[in-house]
Amino acid sequence: MIDLDENTVTDATLAQMATTSDPRLKEIMDAAVRHLHAFAREVNLTPAEWLQGIAVLTEVGKACTEVRQEFILLSDVLGLSAVVNALHDKKAQELGTQSSLLGPFFREGAPELPLGANIVSSFKAEEIAMYGQVTDNNGKPIPNALVQVWQTNDEGWYDVQAHEDASMDMRGNFRTDADGRYYFRTVRPLGYSIPMDGPVGRLVKLQGRHGMRPSHVHVLITADGYRELVSALYFGDDDHIGSDTVFGVSASLVVEAKDNADCPIPGLRSVRYDFRMPAASATDTGRVGADPAAMMKAAE
Repeated sequence: MIDLDENTVTDATLAQMATTSDPRLKEIMDAAVRHLHAFAREVNLTPAEWLQGIAVLTEVGKACTEVRQEFILLSDVLGLSAVVNALHDKKAQELGTQSSLLGPFFREGAPELPLGANIVSSFKAEEIAMYGQVTDNNGKPIPNALVQVWQTNDEGWYDVQAHEDASMDMRGNFRTDADGRYYFRTVRPLGYSIPMDGPVGRLVKLQGRHGMRPSHVHVLITADGYRELVSALYFGDDDHIGSDTVFGVSASLVVEAKDNADCPIPGLRSVRYDFRMPAASATDTGRVGADPAAMMKAAE
């Protein structure tokens, strides 16, 4: 029998976990234990603070529903999602278009629409067009690529927030044509605050942060033989373009709506953006995020 203290308990914990058969699980859990114990020692964590942290994490879990993923939101505002995303990019065989976060509002099963369709059912703001080409890194067009897009409406709400029945809106799936081109109509999405009515929102308020995300359109592109691309396009004139509360903005993804002579939908200001797809890699996904409904089903 050894009397353990705040330092020796770490080695004792690691020793008990030494029989873990899965080497990757062992690597992850060993590191998690070392860092968690070091964190507690660094801040001299008190029992009351420990209980408060447990209570907050419990509340985060209770806030998760089929349309809301509070744990992903917590990861986002702590910058962890951005770190995981950057680490994933470093493992790519080659880099195409800069990636970004999938976010907590992605939903599977959006309607597949014809090129040129509008993804927004009703709106009061200016209608704009978005278009471009999907190619490989050498500029070769990729036909029949699946381009999934989703965004807020012109009031800053996703469909799961704007519609009581959580019906699909502000979303659409498109297939690129024979030349790898895509185009659709939408409205300029409004920048928005992350949900502030839950435990993550309260944490953001306590930290004196604004909780805002700049105006953006999410994009998820898949094609046979290419690495899945998760990205987003951010409007550069948004007031919060330099202070995204989930750290998703990259300079290469900043766009503006303007008059483009080659826009396939005439009469609208438009955003042109060409996506480059990286070569296929292993089976791991680049989705830093998930459909909340799918996660809830998996947890059952």
